Amino acid sequence: MATGERRGLKQIANAAKWSMHGLQATFKHEASFRLEFYLAIILIPCAIYLSQSAMQLLTLLACVLFVLILEIINSAIEAVVDMVCGEKFHELAKRAKDMGSAAVFLGQMLVVFTWSTIIYQNYG
Repeated sequence: MATGERRGLKQIANAAKWSMHGLQATFKHEASFRLEFYLAIILIPCAIYLSQSAMQLLTLLACVLFVLILEIINSAIEAVVDMVCGEKFHELAKRAKDMGSAAVFLGQMLVVFTWSTIIYQNYG
């Protein structure tokens, strides 16, 4: 929430604390995020091993982290939709959830295409 207060180290510390709360909540309540997180733990060392340049490493890591970011955003959208709509069906609520899911899917496809391209380039 925007305030007229001056921003400084306290605000940065608070933002970091709230971010950690968000990561903890996502990890606790979202099975998809946990699965993608565990996959990231496997893929990060693989990226270090497979990459042959700093740019390749950055690219491999960025697309993996991008999926985690998308999953957090998707989970936030789903939480708000569920809070507003509850158990009742609404076409716009379904559309919002499906669009969030599609974003995660496209991020996962980015991982597959990026990793395949770099592995093929280096070892194919």
